Amino acid sequence: MTVQNMKSFSTIEKFHNAEQLWFWFLYSRQVRNGFSQKNISSTKRVCELLDVETLITKLYLSGSLTREQLDIMKEFGDKHRCPHQHIWAENHKAAVWHSAMQILESAARNKEWID
Repeated sequence: MTVQNMKSFSTIEKFHNAEQLWFWFLYSRQVRNGFSQKNISSTKRVCELLDVETLITKLYLSGSLTREQLDIMKEFGDKHRCPHQHIWAENHKAAVWHSAMQILESAARNKEWID
């Protein structure tokens, strides 16, 4: 392995949790679709957008993620925040979000995308 290859591997970064993965995924899709301006970052992630999209699709089609979970993930992903359990109107959504993030985190850990 050359020094150049080793340098490229050192810049690849895993995610800390499912929420970070989810928010990165939605933001990157917005950038790709031209809805957001890209922040200049040299950080390369361990997966590509298509990898995450495929994982989410498989989780949904296998019945691991429900339509309600996906809807809440999208709603709060677009708001760039998690639902708060202490806000009465978001209490139920926070519980659904939490269960969805557990499912996503487990699947992403199996793929070694999360530390």
